[in-house]
Formats: sequence, structure tokens, C-alpha cells
Amino acid sequence: MSDSWNKRTKLVHGGTKRSQWGEVSEAIFLTQGFVYDSAEAAAARFESAGPDEYIYARYGNPTVAMFEERIAGLEGAEDAFATASGMAAVSGALISMLKAGDHVVAARALFGSCLYVLEEVLTRYGVKVSFVDGTDLEQWRAAIRDDTQLVFFETIANPTLNVVNLPEVAKLAHAKGARVVVDNVFATPVFSRAIEQGADVVVYSATKHIDGQGRALGGVILGSTDYIRKTVEPYMKHTGGSMSPFTAWVMLKGLETMDLRVRAQAATATALAEALQGHEKLARVLYPGHESHAQYDLAQEIMGAGGTVVSLDLAGGQEAAFRFLNALEIVVISNNLGDAKSIATHPATTTHQRLPDDQKQALGITPGLIRLSLGIEDTQDLIADVLAALEAA
Repeated sequence: MSDSWNKRTKLVHGGTKRSQWGEVSEAIFLTQGFVYDSAEAAAARFESAGPDEYIYARYGNPTVAMFEERIAGLEGAEDAFATASGMAAVSGALISMLKAGDHVVAARALFGSCLYVLEEVLTRYGVKVSFVDGTDLEQWRAAIRDDTQLVFFETIANPTLNVVNLPEVAKLAHAKGARVVVDNVFATPVFSRAIEQGADVVVYSATKHIDGQGRALGGVILGSTDYIRKTVEPYMKHTGGSMSPFTAWVMLKGLETMDLRVRAQAATATALAEALQGHEKLARVLYPGHESHAQYDLAQEIMGAGGTVVSLDLAGGQEAAFRFLNALEIVVISNNLGDAKSIATHPATTTHQRLPDDQKQALGITPGLIRLSLGIEDTQDLIADVLAALEAA
């Protein structure tokens, strides 16, 4: 893959390796193991496998390797490890580099499963975790200590769409020798500049924009070759969180159209946010790509766009939110995002249901909050559908 290629070209051609038959579409190597020419060759490969030598699908696979190379080239990372799900990527990235006694600083506004890993799993094994308001640089400065191993946050928080100042938090962390791990799902690989801006490790749920069509679970961890191959790979191959070859092939097909999809989705999100400004049924319209957002300038600096998700806070609370959801005709009710289909989610009773009420309130997850992930349907049709549902609310 040439470094001079632009993003859309990398998404179509990056990492491609053809078999002796010269196929156009990437081959799916549905095999769990590999054959060796001799006992000596098997022993040599287990001792030190080369870049195109494979041992077992849990360790690596040609189709998976193509996906890893393509997404790494897109992100500007040295290497990548593909995982079975987005949460396998988050937990694998964190657990593989932490031990008892280590200290982690994390933004408080996180997806519920990420909070579970930090609050329940890591602390169970002696890792100390401190939480901060991710938008407050002074809280980061006060919390990051000399013994802090890493900081962790979502570049854009789910579901309130607060934007963390990645370059400045990275400076604070690196000054103390801590690594920066970011969940970059809402920023998307299309708009991401996370590595350039100071992230040491980037994780994605490939289930979202990378697949983008609701077909398969997947994730990926990106970082330096040393970190991926010496820290992540040993942990993942022994604990079993690797991506399947078929899933990798699905993700490769998703990458081919991701730039087109995500830019169309972001354009629709921008148009919807503009159309909803000042609507009498809404207490808030949250979208980092609209000038009404408190961190609009920061979002433009970090991503140059606002992403594919708009959050609405209905003034009538949960009752109005449910009436709104039930009145939608095009937008479906589900709990995924980044899909070609537009999806509406009520975080307080679904994705963030396990959070105590006081924590929901502190994070801004109100009873009336709706997360809208915009798809690739006609923009005007989607705006009409949302406006009609608001009238029903």
C-alpha cells in the first residue's frame, strides 16, 4: 500500500494479497489450521513465523491479515490486531497492558460495557481506576499521576456527544509517561486523526461504521508494531478473542464503501441538526458538527466534521421519548449505530440502563434523550420522518 494514496483508494486496495488465481475480490481462507511441508518446517514456524506464515486461525489468518493491514494503513498506525467484537478490542487493549497496582485515568462518560470493564473487571484484579469529566483538562491534569499507566476515553462520548480534547490530554498523559488509549467509534476511521494527534492505541468496534450494514460483530486494536505483536497478540491468541476469517472478509467489503457511506451520513446528520434547531418539543439538540454545540470548534479541529450521530433531548421526558420512537416510520428502534439504516436508541433504558440514576443525571443521560444514528436513506425523507414523530410526541 502506497503512503501517497488517498483514503478512499486505501479503503479499496490496501493490504490486498491475491492467490495464484488472481481473484478480484479478496479470498476467504476458511481454515482453522495450516499444513507444513515437513516436521522440521512445522517446528521452525512455531519457533518464528514469518509475515506470510500462519499457524492457527486464533493466531492469524490471511484474510484477517488483509483487514488488519488495510485498517492500519487507513488509520496511520504501524499495526493492528482484529478481534471478535468491539468490546473484545476494548478489553484486550486494556487488560493486555495492565497488572495489579497499575493506575488508570478514564473519562466518566463511556459506553456501559466499557464502564463495566473499568469498574468491575480491572478493579477486581487490583488495577486502580480514577474517573474524570473528560471535557475538563484541569481534572485530567489533577488525576494523571507519576504511576499512571494509561488514560482511556471516547473521543466523542456516547450518547451525549461531548468531545474530548485529544491533543491536550495526550500531552498531559505523555508528560507523566502514560499511554493514551482512545475508543474512536463516534469519530469514525474516515474522520479520525487520532494517531497524528497523540493517541498511542486506537480501538474500534468494527460492528459500527466499518461493517456499516448490520451483518457482523468485530473490533480492531491499532498501535505500534511492538505493542500489537508483543503485548496484544500474546494476550488475544491465548484468550481467544480473535476475528474469524469470514468476519474479516465482511469487514473488507465494508471498508470499500465506508468513506462514501460515512460522509453521506455525516451530511445528513448536519442537515437534521440544522432543521431541528429551536424545535418546541426539544430541550436540546446535540451535534458536534453544528455551531450550536459548545465544542463545535474543537470538533472541527480534531475531526473536521461532526460524525454520524445526533442526540435529541425531548422536553416531555421518557413518555414523550417513547411516543417519538413509536411514531418513527423510516428510522428503526435498535441499539447499534453507524449502520446504513437510520437507528434510534433510548440510552437511559437500553445501552446505559445499568447506570445509577444519579450517574445518568451527571452525564446528561436524561429520560428524554434519544440517540439518532443517521443512515444513508434520503436526507429529506429522514428529516420529514423525525419531524412527524416529534409532532406525535
